[in-house]
Amino acid sequence: MRVAYLHCATGISGDMTLAALIDAGVDESQIRSAIASLNLPGVELDVEQVVKGGFRAKHITVRHPEQHAHRNYGDIEQIVNSAGGLSPSQKTLALKMFRAVAEAEAHVHGSTVDQVHFHEVGAIDSIVDIVGVAVGFDLLAADQVICSPIPTGRGQVHIAHGICPVPAPGTAELLRGIPLVDVPIEAELTTPTGAAIVKTLAARFGPLPPMTIDRIGYGAGTMDFPERANLLRLFVGTPTASGETDQVCLLETNLDDIASEVIGYACEKLFAAGALDVYTTCIQMKKERPGVLMSVLAHPADADALEAILFTETGTFGIRRQLIDRSKRQRRAHSVPTPWGPLQGKLGWRRGEPAIFTPEFEDCARIARNHGIPLRVVYQLALSAYASAPVSPSELDPASEPAPSVAPLASGASDHAHDHSHDHGHSHDHDHSHDHDHSHDHDHHHH
Repeated sequence: MRVAYLHCATGISGDMTLAALIDAGVDESQIRSAIASLNLPGVELDVEQVVKGGFRAKHITVRHPEQHAHRNYGDIEQIVNSAGGLSPSQKTLALKMFRAVAEAEAHVHGSTVDQVHFHEVGAIDSIVDIVGVAVGFDLLAADQVICSPIPTGRGQVHIAHGICPVPAPGTAELLRGIPLVDVPIEAELTTPTGAAIVKTLAARFGPLPPMTIDRIGYGAGTMDFPERANLLRLFVGTPTASGETDQVCLLETNLDDIASEVIGYACEKLFAAGALDVYTTCIQMKKERPGVLMSVLAHPADADALEAILFTETGTFGIRRQLIDRSKRQRRAHSVPTPWGPLQGKLGWRRGEPAIFTPEFEDCARIARNHGIPLRVVYQLALSAYASAPVSPSELDPASEPAPSVAPLASGASDHAHDHSHDHGHSHDHDHSHDHDHSHDHDHHHH
């Protein structure tokens, strides 16, 4: 497994990200040929080595003729889809970033994705940055992209709509649900393009994960700051943890004087809205009242919607929220043969350990009902069928062979579906949830 970690000490922009990718060893010639295939006249990519705050880094400048076109999402889509030098996965990733910007712009301007005009992010340099970053991450072939909390900077910035406070409205919309950190610099540290990159690519946000570092790329911003090197660092390596880790959001509320039917109905709605798990615990509340603690585990992106359901259905006056680190088994679907046909289940495993097979209840219940067999017998037969033909650890996780070249996890979401597991981890003392894909933009100031 390969992990990429973006350390945004002084924010992130498109040109810094592209420079960091090239510095980390991504094939520059492939990025150049992909950009050339966009057929944008007079565009040149300058890559140079610079020193920022005493540290060597790559810096990128996109040279192009002066232009006055205000493009919309459809125009960008046509440019990207017509580019012969981009693979389908690279086109998809680039357009996902542009769409994030378009959705954010549409939201802050009260417009629609098709109508809203890109201003600075529709400019040629931003198009080149986003396409180059999409190609770069595709070639990097990271299974997961993790990102540090994001500094926005301070002060004001000039955009197409006039003077705006930092972060500009489109950038702020893109960063909804993403943990921010205050870095006291009077400048726009994170541009709309940078915000769109992390919104689209990052599976989660937090400190540098346990990993063995293979390569580090340094991407330089254009501005110089006293006492701080204006650098984006890209760490590439393999995780050292024995299993998979991710973050979940835990929502909790104490309930009394509420009908059990209401709690049951709320649980159903929460599961339907994407909760990973919902469970209740009997507790003793003030004035010796018996009560119920209702707990909801969720992907951080779903936390706001699930919290709204809790407020609406239970009438509670308060909900506690915390981010939790979770260790878990990797998993995949697996079926075993039975006398009544294949039976579905899932395999769970940790690196180098034998896998565990869990039959799916619905499949077992269907066979039990249709053939008049006790459910426990169906379970036993399914487990026996797996035991007679188990999947070897090497097949699930090829030892320490080089990671296969797979497309990056570009969805920004983790690739694990609903897993009803009661696995709580270590709580953090911040309340950020990485949020929905309302994405959007404005100004591409190369910082």
